[in-house]
Amino acid sequence: QVQLVESGGGLVQAGGSLRLSCAASGRTVRTYAMGWFRQAPGKEREFVATISRNGGVTFRTYYADSVKGRFTISSDNAKNTVYLQMNSLKPEDTAIYMCAAVQGSPSGTTKSSVYDYWGQGTQVTVSS
Repeated sequence: QVQLVESGGGLVQAGGSLRLSCAASGRTVRTYAMGWFRQAPGKEREFVATISRNGGVTFRTYYADSVKGRFTISSDNAKNTVYLQMNSLKPEDTAIYMCAAVQGSPSGTTKSSVYDYWGQGTQVTVSS
């Protein structure tokens, strides 16, 4: 079992920055990938970024086109924490941001359906 807790959300003006954190606990040694998703009011949950093992040594990262060049996902394995650095924020980035973890090796990590564990989410609001 894995438990996830997000933090770092808040209110920021367009063009500003925030860094989200997702702390994992439990059987984290078996985690294959961590991902960030977001959901805005009236919209479906959408993929933001993911970081996954690559041969057990290095990591792969992947981003949604809407955040490429602005967001960076990273991890601190010693702290069992994944981060999402968000720069140049836009009003359309406003959403509840959720982190997720998957155990095993799914064929892809950009769909929410492959993830086993989810945090409660943290609100990010970007004003214009």
